[in-house]
Amino acid sequence: MSRIGEPLPTPADVYAAAARLGGHAVETPLLRADALDERIGGRLLLKAEPLQRTGSFKFRGACNRLLQLGADARAGGVVAYSSGNHAQAVAAAARLVGVPAVIVMPRDAPAVKIAGTRRHGAEVVLYDRASEAREALGTRIAEERGATLVKPYDDFHVIAGQGTVGHEIVRQCGAIGCRPDAVVVPAGGGGLMAGTSLAIADAWPETQLHTAEPKGYDDHAMSFERGERVGLSGPGPASLCDALFAPKPGALTFPINVERVRGGVVVDDDEVGAAMRAAFLHLKLVVEPGGAAALAAVLAGRIATAGRTTVAVLSGGNVDPGVFRAVLNRDDDPAAAT
Repeated sequence: MSRIGEPLPTPADVYAAAARLGGHAVETPLLRADALDERIGGRLLLKAEPLQRTGSFKFRGACNRLLQLGADARAGGVVAYSSGNHAQAVAAAARLVGVPAVIVMPRDAPAVKIAGTRRHGAEVVLYDRASEAREALGTRIAEERGATLVKPYDDFHVIAGQGTVGHEIVRQCGAIGCRPDAVVVPAGGGGLMAGTSLAIADAWPETQLHTAEPKGYDDHAMSFERGERVGLSGPGPASLCDALFAPKPGALTFPINVERVRGGVVVDDDEVGAAMRAAFLHLKLVVEPGGAAALAAVLAGRIATAGRTTVAVLSGGNVDPGVFRAVLNRDDDPAAAT
């Protein structure tokens, strides 16, 4: 039970979600590269969620939530608010389940994410981040249409669905006889880490869990230090990591994370760009900035890796082509850095 009185998912809910998502979500691989292992002086395994449906882990939670809608709720459809990945995930899951979807997105969201959401058949309502509150707008639309609001992270079934990332990590590591010393996960609202931590801590209580956030949006790192939810004091700085702009850890996600996560680490845009190049050069994988935050933290030495096994979650790959080109135009090889 959370501090606000709502029930919290358990490892059993994650395992039930894994069974429910069978045949719907992709079991994404754990990847590795010799060059990256050599760079960190240890073993690095990367969970490749850019290969998930809609290009990010978000499909897992959205699909788990929508598959449990009753007949009346399906008739009313769903509403979601998101800068992009949750938007596309809800739109795709809604099409799969056969319900209408309205997605509230910021006007400055990456064009590739807005286009992807519309491509999945959802109605997109754009808003201005500076003058409008997406939560209020989404709630109003849901009430007007009699629709179900699907929150991006503070939802029991969404958290459980995201936890299937951790469940797969446990099974895949077991298959190769590996038990990681640390698992690093990008954090915006904390839903991916909350779900993943349920599965990881249940299987490997001694494994250290860390969130990774962009500089200026380190609300999880601050909250872990203080033992309570701490929000940003004002608008954050410009950052490549648009997917990680949540101003405060979730009311449901934080009670789960604070009990299991060792702490948070912070990365800057240069480190994120280096991680994106490393994933492209050595894994042949396209990773969006927010999705590369955990890899950036590992390559930048934010956690101890020498002689250890580390898992970093690459949480998404929906990057604007222009941004990706600019990142790749740097010709350095991050794995060769000293």
